[in-house]
Amino acid sequence: MTFSPQAASYAPETALLELGEPFYDPAEPADFPQTRLRFRNDRWAASVGLGGLDDAEWIAHFGRFEPLPGSLPEPLALRYHGHQFRVYNPDIGDGRGFTFAQLRDSHGRLLDLGTKGSGQTPYSRFGDGRLTLKGGVREVLATEMLEALGVETSKSFSLIETGEALERGDEPSPTRSAVLVRLSHGHIRIGTFQRLAYHRDAEAMRRLIAYVLKHFYGEEAGDDGAERLLDHVVTRAARLAASYMAAGFVHGVLNSDNINVTGESFDYGPWRFAPTWDPAFTAAYFDHAGLYAFGRQPEAIRWDVMQLAVALRTVSEAQPLIDILETFGARYQPAVSDAILWRLGVQPKNAESDRALVQAVERALRGQDAPIDRFFFDAFGGALPQGYGAAFDEVRAALGSYKARKDRDHPYWSGGEPCSMLIDEVEAIWADIDRADDWRAFDAKVAAVREMGDALT
Repeated sequence: MTFSPQAASYAPETALLELGEPFYDPAEPADFPQTRLRFRNDRWAASVGLGGLDDAEWIAHFGRFEPLPGSLPEPLALRYHGHQFRVYNPDIGDGRGFTFAQLRDSHGRLLDLGTKGSGQTPYSRFGDGRLTLKGGVREVLATEMLEALGVETSKSFSLIETGEALERGDEPSPTRSAVLVRLSHGHIRIGTFQRLAYHRDAEAMRRLIAYVLKHFYGEEAGDDGAERLLDHVVTRAARLAASYMAAGFVHGVLNSDNINVTGESFDYGPWRFAPTWDPAFTAAYFDHAGLYAFGRQPEAIRWDVMQLAVALRTVSEAQPLIDILETFGARYQPAVSDAILWRLGVQPKNAESDRALVQAVERALRGQDAPIDRFFFDAFGGALPQGYGAAFDEVRAALGSYKARKDRDHPYWSGGEPCSMLIDEVEAIWADIDRADDWRAFDAKVAAVREMGDALT
């Protein structure tokens, strides 16, 4: 389920300190030459009791990283390993970010405030620990769009320009710098477990299992803690893969260090929204083999979850883990039906009918090279306009037996055009910022995306 922001009192936490060694290292934030506030997520700030901060206080905490009262006394860079394009890398960790604070939201969930671009850590290797302003703008746009489309995602909480000139090989340089703060349902990755398995640290593995079960799934660990954890992650990961497909989203780097064990999407680099239902569409220019192409994302996420199962062998027998892992496909199928029916704005009927409708939608979109956003905009509520040709007859017939989940009475539907987030739009938004420090298109896009989210939910 996705969570909507609701006002709450400030409730700081320090649960991460329960883990202790060997899970993190203290980190020092960079001393930036300037801190210019560019985006603050007041909706989600209110949900964790921080909506009352004025801009000066906001910058002090999220640009200068003064500790939040009662939360973590110092930033912590998390340790992890991971498979990157299926090559194991033991030399990674939080290299340009750290966990800055923990707190609870209006639903009582434990959340982390983590950074991107906050300076060097023990895991920076040869990197400068910085984030480009363009990268921060892109992450805000990605998370806002995904949230509106029903994907469980981290929330871009703050974006502050930091006044440094960065050299980058994949974009014109020097380029502007920024620090991003994201609000996440934990920063524990599959790669966190892989690191403990690599070091054969069974005691720390059990401690981590207990932490995740207690704080993210509301359970106490027992003798079967590893199996129950994997069972939760399989369900959440299958739902994540399904939501990517319904959103037409391509993450780009579905490495095991980028998969959160709560099933929340996060850490956006070369992401794209696919313009059409093209299974081979890729986001990363360096993904030459199409490993993380649009249509291969469920397979990629399942492979990552398999790496969690392998890591959990440190404290569990193999067969129970294999049995759970093999249910991924059976959990993915109803999840993708639910996700696509939600975006169609219709109520589910039964597994067989829902699956048939989803398959018809996929065939029609793929076969006609039809725009994804346009189709879902037109079909919302179950009535596909006649302008769609014979290739969509099967979809139209199937939709006819479904009841609308929500009426089209929101002003969004009268606008005539779907809200989208295709690469040309993103580049145009950045061009205005880069050329003239003009943030109007950025602000307008965030507002338009939120209006769409209101119409869909």
